[in-house]
Amino acid sequence: MILTYKQRHNRDFSPELEQAKKVAQYAIRHRSTSSADVRHIGLKSAISNQILRKYSRNKKAKSVKNIKLTIPNQSIKFDELRKEIYVPCLKLKLDGTYLPTFEKINQIEVGKEYAYISMSVPEASPINVETCIGVDRNTTGHVAVVANVQTGQVTKLGKKCLHIHKKYSRMRRKLQMKGKHNALKKVKNREQRIVRDTNHKISRKIVEMAKEQHAVIKLENLSGIRNNKKHTRSFNYSLNSWSFHQLQQFIEYKAKLQGVPVAYVDPAYTSQRCSKCGTLGNRNGKEFSCPACGHVDHADVNAAFNIALAQDVNQSVIERDMAEGSTDAPRMAMA
Repeated sequence: MILTYKQRHNRDFSPELEQAKKVAQYAIRHRSTSSADVRHIGLKSAISNQILRKYSRNKKAKSVKNIKLTIPNQSIKFDELRKEIYVPCLKLKLDGTYLPTFEKINQIEVGKEYAYISMSVPEASPINVETCIGVDRNTTGHVAVVANVQTGQVTKLGKKCLHIHKKYSRMRRKLQMKGKHNALKKVKNREQRIVRDTNHKISRKIVEMAKEQHAVIKLENLSGIRNNKKHTRSFNYSLNSWSFHQLQQFIEYKAKLQGVPVAYVDPAYTSQRCSKCGTLGNRNGKEFSCPACGHVDHADVNAAFNIALAQDVNQSVIERDMAEGSTDAPRMAMA
């Protein structure tokens, strides 16, 4: 399994990044793969080779926008005793104390502010599955409602997220009206960091619960939900402003690290069907009632149980990643 960690390097690599940009431009113009051809630019050959390979082989590349210094595995050293990563060609030291046990460091990409450490991490042995938990993701109320079909336990996570939506929506609207674009950008970045941090915490809790309860995690397959034109304007804002896809990615890779299986179910009628008898009931906001058996419940809780009970399960995400070699969902670690 491949993970990427993000760490602030606190160094000024502006000269090297400018040189890297020139190397990339040369690669696009001449399609060269030899570092000897760009020796006059002054960039270290270990980095030049990586940039030349990337841009000279990409026939669609016409210009260079965002460039990073790519350091291959053979140019990286790791001190086991000090837990320190060292890149000799840049004289760069990175903290490795927070990193998990890894098989090897594949490469490091160094940008203006951050270093992105790509590494191969051994996968955990699969847990013995005894039950399943359903996770209902929402745009209002709690971001995630988790239900265990065996114990009946219900956990609600992300209560403050709706408040975050509204707060930053108002701030952005005011800044847009005043034309303060720099401040607007800072506010957007701040909101993204809060969303990412919250999704990390929610996904970590869900995976920890699944491992403790020996459960498979079941999620709705929400691919293509953004293309549904029937949503109201307020629903579309909530759907797009809170990254459900990011939360899904975080759950996937954290589960994979812990050996917890993840599966997907058809989302049709999960919020309308009664989790007790299976009859289509009545939903009014966050209230659900069944006219057939009289069952009354919180609508999100009812949906979470339906997801957990669903039999039409798609291919496990873990099995899919093994087949396709997916390296998505990097764990973003700040240091």
